[in-house]
Amino acid sequence: MIFQLLSSPTSFIIFIIVLLITLSVHEYAHARAAEELGDPTARLKGRLTLNPLAHVDPIGLILIVLVGFGWGKPVPFDPYNLKNPRRDSAIISFVGPLMNFLMAIIGALLYRFFVAIDLSTLSTLAMIILPFFIKINLMLGLFNLLPFAPLDGFKVVGGFLSEEQAAEWYSLERYGLLFLLAFIFPLVGNRSLLDIVISPTINFLYALLLPHL
Repeated sequence: MIFQLLSSPTSFIIFIIVLLITLSVHEYAHARAAEELGDPTARLKGRLTLNPLAHVDPIGLILIVLVGFGWGKPVPFDPYNLKNPRRDSAIISFVGPLMNFLMAIIGALLYRFFVAIDLSTLSTLAMIILPFFIKINLMLGLFNLLPFAPLDGFKVVGGFLSEEQAAEWYSLERYGLLFLLAFIFPLVGNRSLLDIVISPTINFLYALLLPHL
């Protein structure tokens, strides 16, 4: 799906700018949630910022460009500083994808606004950039909710398990990247399992937000 957004050099530049903004807000949301829940680790490591340089993970960024899905640099936090480590870890993990979905909604509202006011050049620019913004946020939000380490969904699932179940679940963390890579790279024809699962969901949500496009 991502390659449909990269049809020209201009599209690629817009994609990179939007991606850096989106990743920064996503990771900042994690850091802010951890701070509010009592853990200063992210702040002490310089992650409580919207500066993209603090949040870009080289491997995650390369994967986004090459295969359409990836991640930012994980925000560190210490569960021992949290009042309810399992629950609060799940909350910290969930707010990143949640922020992506909120940004997609905001992007759709802005798109409708600029279409309605029709300010010539400004509206035209918004109508070019905002679809990128919406699709990238939907993509990253859904992708990061997959239950594979190091993605957010892994710890979100752990927050809903009993202590014994959570211990078994976290024992699988070391294999998460292997499962994730198998899910990302093409196995069925020229499509990955990830593309087969997530792309229809992205298209469905995008159609809900902007039904006339």
